Amino acid sequence: MKNFKELGATPEFIKAMKEIGVKTPTEIQERTLPKLLEGSIDYIGKAQTGTGKTIAFGLPLLQKVNPKKDEIQGLILAPTRELAQQIKKQLFKLTKYAPERIFCEAVYGGEKIDIQIKNLQRTTHVVVATPGRLCDLLDRSAIDISHIKMLVLDEADEMLSMGFLPDLNRILKFTTGTKNTWLFSATFPNALNSLVKTYMNNPVRVEVEANQLINENISHKYISTTLNQKLDTLISFVESRGVEKGIVFCKTKLGAQKLKEELEEEGFSIAVLEGDMGQRDREKSLRSFKNGASQLLVSTDVAARGIDIPNVNYVIHYQLPEKTEYFVHRSGRTARGGNKGLSLAIVLSNEVEQLHQLQKEFKIYFGKYTLA
Repeated sequence: MKNFKELGATPEFIKAMKEIGVKTPTEIQERTLPKLLEGSIDYIGKAQTGTGKTIAFGLPLLQKVNPKKDEIQGLILAPTRELAQQIKKQLFKLTKYAPERIFCEAVYGGEKIDIQIKNLQRTTHVVVATPGRLCDLLDRSAIDISHIKMLVLDEADEMLSMGFLPDLNRILKFTTGTKNTWLFSATFPNALNSLVKTYMNNPVRVEVEANQLINENISHKYISTTLNQKLDTLISFVESRGVEKGIVFCKTKLGAQKLKEELEEEGFSIAVLEGDMGQRDREKSLRSFKNGASQLLVSTDVAARGIDIPNVNYVIHYQLPEKTEYFVHRSGRTARGGNKGLSLAIVLSNEVEQLHQLQKEFKIYFGKYTLA
């Protein structure tokens, strides 16, 4: 395995990465960095969430920015505001020791557009955006993306499943010029392949296998129960873990809200995260969970993409996910930063077959969890 220096990272960026605990490259970083740093290419990286993609595209993008030019040179599109905020935060940390300041802005819905327009009037080299908000800014002629050298589509499949295809078409048409497009996606639906054919030029492709992505520090367990006993099983488990923090995943917004109410009735302090919540409420929920005011976070899959919360002791699949790759994403919320964690599926007898499929697909083993 090569280190970051051998992959082409400069000393200032290596120093910044060390500070945030990134010392050895992940597979996607090792296979992506030399390609993006060396040449001007279009690129497709097929990899799940949680593989270190932000550094895989963020580092080459920042190293290629010319801080002397007062124009937007890099544009990163992300499906949710949480992911956009997360990427901006990571880029900001990476630029800590850069010889000249590189300025990044994030623009997304749920916040006053006037404030974002004002921020964009300052020197800005890199913009992280959700597609909808970027189109709003283009409508108002409040952003100039005609000089971009690099366009990154992060979690492209998720942007499509959230209905952003018309926006993406518009943005990609708008930015035709001498730019490179780097696309990262966990899956490749047909609509994505047609985007690639229309807007990308002989892209280099790299694929990271999903089964190499399950963190070895996570132990996978399951409890089989009945519909009537499901809530009691969850409560018994949470009580048995004392003051530990956990995230409970539901399939739907309604399911998440219902479970929150049921747990609150039992006296638990609960934060909830689901797609229809306003930005302020989402941030309030995350803050309350991060600082320990809420012991549990009840969340849907889409809402949890891109959130990074330290010291989550366990993840509970109260309902198994719609898409199998979400299982990896959910489980990856625990055992971060070298810690150990538990991923527990609470299943009905007719769902045990789904666990077998997950075992096969991700080469993991589900042990039976026994409540004391």
